[in-house]
Amino acid sequence: MEENELSTFRERWKQELKKNSKTSCKDKESASFWEKQSNAAQQSQPTPKDQPQYVSIAEGLLDGRSSPLLDRIEQERTRKRRAPDSEALNTDAPPKKGNKCQKLLEQFLQDLNEMNDIPFFDVELPYELALKIFHFLGRTDLGRCAQVSKSWKVLAEDEVLWHRLCLEEGYHNGASISDSPCWKSTLRDCRNTEIVVKSNWKNRVGSIRHLQYELGKVLCDVSSCAGLVIAGYTSGDVRLWDTLHWDKSYLHPTHSIRDETPAPYVSHVRVNKTVATAAYENGCVDVWSTETGLEPIHRYQHLQRVHALDLSPDSPALASASGPDVRVDFPDEQSYWRSQCLVDGVLVVPGRRDVPLVTAWADESVYLLDSRWNEEQEPRVLHSVYGHPVTCVDVSPGRAALGIKSCGWGMNDGGNKIQVYSLETSQCELTVGNSAGDFTCVNLRDSHPHLLVCGNKDRRVRVFDLRTGSSVVSLYAHHMGVTTVQADDWKIVSGGGEGLVSVWEMRIGAKLWEMHNRHPVRHIRFNSSTLVTANVPDEKNPRGACITDDDLTAHRRYRGLICHYDFSMDSSTPDHVLPICRSNYTESSGYNYNIGLAMPYDLLKSP
Repeated sequence: MEENELSTFRERWKQELKKNSKTSCKDKESASFWEKQSNAAQQSQPTPKDQPQYVSIAEGLLDGRSSPLLDRIEQERTRKRRAPDSEALNTDAPPKKGNKCQKLLEQFLQDLNEMNDIPFFDVELPYELALKIFHFLGRTDLGRCAQVSKSWKVLAEDEVLWHRLCLEEGYHNGASISDSPCWKSTLRDCRNTEIVVKSNWKNRVGSIRHLQYELGKVLCDVSSCAGLVIAGYTSGDVRLWDTLHWDKSYLHPTHSIRDETPAPYVSHVRVNKTVATAAYENGCVDVWSTETGLEPIHRYQHLQRVHALDLSPDSPALASASGPDVRVDFPDEQSYWRSQCLVDGVLVVPGRRDVPLVTAWADESVYLLDSRWNEEQEPRVLHSVYGHPVTCVDVSPGRAALGIKSCGWGMNDGGNKIQVYSLETSQCELTVGNSAGDFTCVNLRDSHPHLLVCGNKDRRVRVFDLRTGSSVVSLYAHHMGVTTVQADDWKIVSGGGEGLVSVWEMRIGAKLWEMHNRHPVRHIRFNSSTLVTANVPDEKNPRGACITDDDLTAHRRYRGLICHYDFSMDSSTPDHVLPICRSNYTESSGYNYNIGLAMPYDLLKSP
């Protein structure tokens, strides 16, 4: 039986060999089922000259073919190699002197074409298609892929991939791919710096500077943004510090130009990247450019004292409230300032818009207005409930958070709350909190996108998750109430009426460190590596600060204080140690102060 099967197999084999010998001139490939299908597909498709190589590769993968695909790629390579030779044979022109250079150039281009093919298992893909696949990998996966082969290493370290990862993680926003020679190294350096700065934050390692102006007398208000710090004083002076280059600018107010005496107090100051503004007790408002000069570029006058002032962080849109009126000023496309009178209370909504959007509030009502509003139109109402006055407000580009106080019958609802409204629909999205004390501050603009942090008179700092409405952490922070607060994804910085600045770890709810100064903390603003705090006195005319005193300015303890912390600098390095503390007993000069504090032991010279 086995001999019959063997003979039958031999006969079939001979017949197949005869058929192959007859068709060898036409087709030299094997006659399996898959190859017949590939031949039929190749006859119906255009030649390689008519279609790109990656199209044939994709069709082969869809049809389930692998080995014919490799043959197709090999045939394409052979055709490219023979193409220059065939063109040289068909031309009848005499050989040129640069024939050798031409061949070297063709060989170089041929090598480049071969380098563009990236091996993916049993197929080879064009470089652009392989780069698109690697586009979906993270930095850890790219590092692993770089260990596979040399071609994968070149692909995994492409600048396009690491430039995208650097921007996605929040480093060098707005930078182009040509701004760094190696984006992989740039990302690594940024992450290492972030780890060091975070450790410095937790251990309070860094440098601290006190921003003071003695002739300004008592500090009235402070604002900071993008490395700029502005302060207003009772002397009517306004000072602007650039903490990136440590330049101090003396902004000239209008009353100093007019020689008005006595000079009015500064009631409010605000600053952003391009514009600085100050409001005075006499109702005057001055606007300066932070780039061009010290003279005001715009000014206007209110009939009464300015009791609220706000400046958009993204554009030079200014809103000021005086009495029952709110005024919004902003430059148009020709840089001319135009004004429009609105209603009561003021807070500019951040974000770039054609016209500024302002949140105005008074007592129990909160309105959303823009500069195109006029008295004939009804304003958009966010909140208006009798017996529920508003105690604090903050806005982000899409939401507004209101601290609502419950009075009388409203106490039956469970105490004071914070309501979050949508600026697009003017509807309440979320209600959080249940406290017996009034909410004194709420931070939505500078917090994490999904977190809301607030302070209360009941001495607690609370953080809420806007996605679920649940409380993330509640901290007993300041015994005289919380005056200002800000948080990011891992830490909370709060200030209290007793003058204490506290830094908290959000995950474990523990206090990392604290700093105390006289007077309540009225301003806190931090970024990844710096922190600006301001202790502003409530008393602007302290006892003893008059012309009959020995010091014509107020005493130091009455002035207030601005502190700038830089956690990217290590204060323990030799550059930050005073020279008197770095000396030793071997020096001849200054022997009375050679105490060697920067060393664990005194360096005594051997006898």
